This record gives sequence, structure tokens and C-alpha cells, in this order.
Amino acid sequence: MRIGVITGSGSYDWPHMEGAAERTVVTDHGEVTVTEGRLGGAEIVQLSRHGTGHHRLSNQVGHKANLAALLAVEAEAVVSFTVCGSLDPDLQPGSLVVFDDLYFPANRLPDGTPCTWYDTPGGAGRGHWIFDRPFSEPLRQALITAAEQTGAPVATRGVYGHVDGPRFNSRSEVAALAAAGVSAISQTAGPEVVLAGEAELPMALVGFVTDYANGVAAKPEPVQALLDRMAASKEVFATLAGHALPSLGSVSAAGFVYRFDT
Repeated sequence: MRIGVITGSGSYDWPHMEGAAERTVVTDHGEVTVTEGRLGGAEIVQLSRHGTGHHRLSNQVGHKANLAALLAVEAEAVVSFTVCGSLDPDLQPGSLVVFDDLYFPANRLPDGTPCTWYDTPGGAGRGHWIFDRPFSEPLRQALITAAEQTGAPVATRGVYGHVDGPRFNSRSEVAALAAAGVSAISQTAGPEVVLAGEAELPMALVGFVTDYANGVAAKPEPVQALLDRMAASKEVFATLAGHALPSLGSVSAAGFVYRFDT
């Protein structure tokens, strides 16, 4: 199976990949550098949202180009990894969370335009993504089963909240998100979920908690603690992928797209 892997802050390349080779994929939305290789029986296409050295901040990530590149290389599923801030006191730093729901009401790309492939009235394939839960349940379950191999505590459910960066959120903003049921937040994964859903590409999203968001803990930690966990997330994510992806069978997309005839 050919699986796209999107990595974020702290994971600019991918360890333990066999036969890794870089490739530039040209799309209608820009060029994307991917690394192709194998993990056991799985073909992996990895891309870094931010690029080497965190070249792109969260407000500069080319989500359409990234997803278009994975579709162009015929990825059959995508696993997205993100470091995140916890809004739940019980979801502690150092934990993994395999998200099962999404909070992204703005539905906007970093440039402010709507997050959708359907930009042209009357365009072929335009439609509405209709779903109960936005993530592929078979793919989620494979990740949950493998997560015990990482040694990190694992939350098997959680609401991912997409927030706009690059700044962090204020206490009042965090409180509002928590009141909406959000478990953890980061600044990049929301558009990936929507674009994968519209393309009917099976997707799962895994977070590694680096810190508590503003106001969740009684006392803030030093920023260095967040940076240390961010660095540690690379090996945790790689271990999880190494156990989950080689044995992955066929997986289904979340929901369906009701498409209008041209």
C-alpha cells in the first residue's frame, strides 16, 4: 500500500525509511519536495509541512500543493502528524492522541481563501463532503493498535482544533475552544483534513502533546520543555508509523462526496 505521511514541527525528515529518495512533484498549486521509501511492506511518501529548518511558518504552508502532490504520486491513504497543545488537563504533555473529530469552523486556508478544491462555479467534480466523523476509522484503529509500542500514553479519541498561527492563543481563546469540546490545538492540520476528505482520500491525524495551552495548567512550563518534547516527537511518530503502516490493509475514506453533474 502507498501511504502519504505528513510531518510537522520537529520532524523535517523521516528516520528508518529504507531506500529513501527525494523527489520534486510539480502541481497546479506549486512544487513540493517529497521523500519516497519503504517501511516494511508499505511504500511511504513523506513530506514536511514546514520544510527543512522550519522554512515555512504555519501561515505559509501550501496545503493545496501538499495534498495535490500526494494525490499525484497516487497515495492511497494519508497519516498526518502534528505536535499540539492540550486543552484538557487529563491529556498530559508527552501523550499521543488519535483524533476522531475536527473543530475548524472558519474553513479557511492561510491566505484567507476558502479551504476547498472547488473554486470554479460549474467545475467538474464539485460537491459537498458529507460525513459523520472526518477521519478514516480503519486507519485510526490501526494507529491505536500500534500506539502501545511507542511507550507514550495514548488517548484513543479527541477533538482536534485548528487555530490560525503563527502566534499562540490567549487564555480567553483557549477557554472558548475548550468550551466547544476541543481536546488539543495546532496551527496546520485543519486544511489537510478537509482537502483529503473532499478528495475521498482516507486520512488519520495523530497529535503529540508538547504543552498545555494558555490557562490550562496552574503554572506555565518553560518554553524549553515544549521544545524538548517537540524534538522527541520525531522518534515517537516514527515508531508509531513503523508499527502501524507496514501491516496496513485497505482502508476506507470518511463519509462521501455528493458531486453535482456539470
